[in-house]
Amino acid sequence: MKLHRMMKKSKKGIPNKSHVSFMETVQLSLRGFRVWWKENPKILLSVMLCGVVSALIPYVDIWLLARLIDEIAGGRDPQVLTIYVMALMGTSAIFSLLCAGLTRWKNVQLACLWHIQNKVFIEKLLSMDFADMDDSYVQELRSRIWQNTDSGGWGLYKLIDSFDAIIRSVMSIISANLLTASLFILPVTSGNRVLTILNHPIFILIIIVIMFGVTFAAPMLSVKAGSYWVKYADENQLGNRLFGFWLGDLGNDRSKALDVRIYRQDILSRTNLKKYNPFIPTSKLAKASRGAMGGYQALSGAVSQIFVGVAYVFVCLKALGGAFGVGAIVQYVSAITALSSGLSVLIETLGNLRNNTPFLCTVFEFLDMPNKMDQGDIDINHNSKNEDEIEFRNVSFKYPGQKDYALRNVSLTFYTGQRMAVVGMNGSGKTTFIKLLCRLYDPTEGEILFNGIDIRQYNYHEYMKLFSVVFQDFKLLSFELGQNVASNMDVDLSKAEQCLRDAGFGIRLDKLPQGLSTTLYKNFDENGIDLSGGEAQKIALARALYKNASFIILDEPTAALDPIAEFEVYNGMNQMIGEKSVVFISHRLSSCRFCQDIAVFHEGRLVQRGSHDVLVSDKSGMYYNLWSAQAQYYEVKD
Repeated sequence: MKLHRMMKKSKKGIPNKSHVSFMETVQLSLRGFRVWWKENPKILLSVMLCGVVSALIPYVDIWLLARLIDEIAGGRDPQVLTIYVMALMGTSAIFSLLCAGLTRWKNVQLACLWHIQNKVFIEKLLSMDFADMDDSYVQELRSRIWQNTDSGGWGLYKLIDSFDAIIRSVMSIISANLLTASLFILPVTSGNRVLTILNHPIFILIIIVIMFGVTFAAPMLSVKAGSYWVKYADENQLGNRLFGFWLGDLGNDRSKALDVRIYRQDILSRTNLKKYNPFIPTSKLAKASRGAMGGYQALSGAVSQIFVGVAYVFVCLKALGGAFGVGAIVQYVSAITALSSGLSVLIETLGNLRNNTPFLCTVFEFLDMPNKMDQGDIDINHNSKNEDEIEFRNVSFKYPGQKDYALRNVSLTFYTGQRMAVVGMNGSGKTTFIKLLCRLYDPTEGEILFNGIDIRQYNYHEYMKLFSVVFQDFKLLSFELGQNVASNMDVDLSKAEQCLRDAGFGIRLDKLPQGLSTTLYKNFDENGIDLSGGEAQKIALARALYKNASFIILDEPTAALDPIAEFEVYNGMNQMIGEKSVVFISHRLSSCRFCQDIAVFHEGRLVQRGSHDVLVSDKSGMYYNLWSAQAQYYEVKD
């Protein structure tokens, strides 16, 4: 099956349901079931076993109850009555206990659904190329998947509910058929000519056609009503996203608390909530619910009652004609009604699976995104003289979907042990240079070499181990301080402590009662500590030192620090780094004092390179202009 054939989009990006065939629904649904089976087969097993037992219980009771009523209306043998009563009570007790145990098992498994689904998507995000993960369309796709799940349980979630419904309905249909088969076989024995017509094959065929017609019509109308969720999925997604942002993110995210407090009347105005709320009476979904969507659902309920009426009339007339006794009436009416209900649920579930297929298309479009970057197979080999070399050779790069180059014809070489500062104005290409160096992206043109070999030929994960990086927007986790430094649950305590002290966090560390075991933030621990921007940045620096990589890259590492703390950090790192290579990216040129090599970027190009003294002496150069603008902060005044 070609997935892209189903991905014919409507104007708003939702796959068009009219292009989805029954076979495609089956194939995509089975693939979704395989995802759940791979992640946790107990989910499907528990749903299946619980569904089978739950579906069988009513029919066992119906059969025994019918026999009991027949005996009461007929022979009234105390011994036989006792047997039926004990059997009815015993089977009910046994099945109830079994069902309760299975239901408990199923509920335990279902409690993990959200986490398992989240795991599937997170693993995909972590395994895909960073260029794709960083792409706005991928993020939009990911967001749509979650909004679909939140708004109506569509996607992988829907499959579990559908599986439960299918198991129950199939078992109900099988059991009901066994109990109702004789209804159409047993003849009317009364001499009443009107009632004997019930024995005629054509009349029986007409009754069956009417029953099945009604049985199919009711769920199809319900499915039609459900299709409006697909039709207005984009609006629902937007509503969930905005409400999640307004009423969830803004309310719970402490980092936004100050801005929300100052501007909350504009951000959270009733006008905005009404304007973007898809669930108010004037929204498309609400109008559909009052109109066609609600009409189809109401008509479905009305049609289903027609079946009940036909079933009651047919069974009662045959009983009146002497085809069977009173007990059989209970059996047939209950069973045939259950048969209709089972068929209706099965048809409705299959219809909902078809409605769900466009949402599964979105899920598998995301999960099927291929990795385009070469993973390489060459192990990292360091030079015998421990002088590793990295060379940018005519490297140009533009971000996916962009026309302009972020970097253009950059060529430079640096070696182990060097301190290099990369400076330039905002948008000059500094961070892009680092992303290419760490192979988060591959060059659009040119090549990057490590010890003379194109980095695309090296084992990707081995190459990544060469670098410790502190990015501008680094993140710390709500775990213990030591675990944050080690990026691992197992921590070398002495090493972590030394790295924190070298990064300038020693004074605060000494004041922490639990030391390295102190939890950061309060997400999981009410005794967790909050950090200032400067303190968090020092921990991020310690994490970079702890990794002990060959190359340390610091992207604006002291942006949150005051000048004194900035000098202490640079001085401490300069002493600790030793023979490692360090690349400083900074707007503040104080880092240049610790570097013998400075690369100046401007508008995506490498425009100057050299030592501080050489570059500052060129008054026509970019570096001189940058230094002059900040010189008051670094030069000693008389």
